[in-house]
Amino acid sequence: MEPSWKALLPFLVVIPISIWTKQVIPGLFVGLLLGSYLMDPSLLGGLRTMLSYLVKNIMQMNNIRIIIFLYVFAGLVSMIKYTGGIKGFVHLISKKVKSAKSALMLTWISTMVTFSDPDFRIVTIAPIMKALKKRLGLSSQQIGFAIEVTSNPVVALIPLATAFVGYMVSVIDKALKTAGIGAQPYIVYVKSIPFNFFSYTIIIVGLYYSFFKYSRKAETRAAAEGEGKVALIRRWNERLALEFAEENQVHTNKQEKENPNEAQGEEGEEMQTCPRAYNKETPIKPWNLIVPLSIVLVLTLFLSWWDGHKGAKTFFDAFLRSDALGAMLEALFLTVIITVVYFLLQKFKLNDLLTHFVKGGNELISVILMLALIWALSAVSEDLGFSQYITDHVKGWIPQYFVAPVLFLLGAVISYFIGSSWGTWGMLMPLGVTLAHQAGTNILPVIGAVFASGTFGAFASPLSDNTVTLCTILDLPVMEYARTKLVPAFIAAGMAAVLFGVMSFIMR
Repeated sequence: MEPSWKALLPFLVVIPISIWTKQVIPGLFVGLLLGSYLMDPSLLGGLRTMLSYLVKNIMQMNNIRIIIFLYVFAGLVSMIKYTGGIKGFVHLISKKVKSAKSALMLTWISTMVTFSDPDFRIVTIAPIMKALKKRLGLSSQQIGFAIEVTSNPVVALIPLATAFVGYMVSVIDKALKTAGIGAQPYIVYVKSIPFNFFSYTIIIVGLYYSFFKYSRKAETRAAAEGEGKVALIRRWNERLALEFAEENQVHTNKQEKENPNEAQGEEGEEMQTCPRAYNKETPIKPWNLIVPLSIVLVLTLFLSWWDGHKGAKTFFDAFLRSDALGAMLEALFLTVIITVVYFLLQKFKLNDLLTHFVKGGNELISVILMLALIWALSAVSEDLGFSQYITDHVKGWIPQYFVAPVLFLLGAVISYFIGSSWGTWGMLMPLGVTLAHQAGTNILPVIGAVFASGTFGAFASPLSDNTVTLCTILDLPVMEYARTKLVPAFIAAGMAAVLFGVMSFIMR
């Protein structure tokens, strides 16, 4: 099809509809449907075209592997939760903490064993800190900030054994194909990690806020909050969680919160108020978390090296040569098999393990649907002549040196209003890479800017699933807590925008 301004329409409708509905999927669906009708403007032609694009892109080898990886990873986490891995880790760690400083240090250090997924990290660490806050004089805001600043911003920087890697590589792959760039998407992803400036700046700002900013008076006031206010906040958070359940899959259980489990030790009662981590019957088995996560990390590193070591000159070069997604998928399947055997030896029933595996995987169906829509939307936009039109017209709208900072600021606004890092990445990555490539600027800072912008929204937005989940566990009012994060988030975003501007001039 001859390139025209119509090639921009699918992407242009995605952003306002996503902001209006506060969900990404409706915007992607409308954009794909519009693009399909532009390809075949007949009564049923557009619908048939849309279904054709969906099926064709889902059936691509790498895309199928992404879907399988996400589903299996979520299933593994669900089995770990069912067998008491999270609950056991909570009880194990809580006994080691004796002061407020050591509690905050634990929050930061625990990232090393809970980096696989932000929500997984939150439901693991938040119950520990909630149980300790009164004894140690910590405020819920301080606890929540320390957990969130080490969740999404950190996970976005780790190139192995996380729920993010497959998705991030996928959106880069689609963007490279849209722009006509023949590069390995995983290698490009690894090289772009140093340019996710917001993650680095918010971590630095977070260290200051965690250990120096919050006053002792605020901590004391937070510890003295009345039970009536706490109950009101809980009800409010539950309503918010239900409102955003379709996208962020936050499932709260009011009955469990109103009837907590029997106390187990000094802080036992409060440690049972995390509805997503475990329930009353869950055993206490910390090794059921430690063993599977250790296995998947070790196997991923080994298989990635093994796949690329032939002909590699250095250890790191072997990782760059490897089929990273394939290695991660193989490591994950081996881990699931070993983990199931390990759980069966503990007398867990195979039927129960499979039920929770499927339940965990099903929680990512909305994410998989979002991926399918993103893949199809990118494909139909390209067939409409998106890249060629950008080349001929749009590339002159943004000066070469401002592509990265402008995309970061635009993406930060979008991600704040939709509360989704993944949605922001999927919407902006094809546009950003194409703009950078046609403008002749380096694509790595631009890719880093897109990832950084989505990370901003996942951290700062009150619509973020991370924020809603955390507030539900810690009994924090979502909007009030989100406002407390705006100042540090804006400070970090300002620093990141400057860095993107500087880097754009350096890396021409």
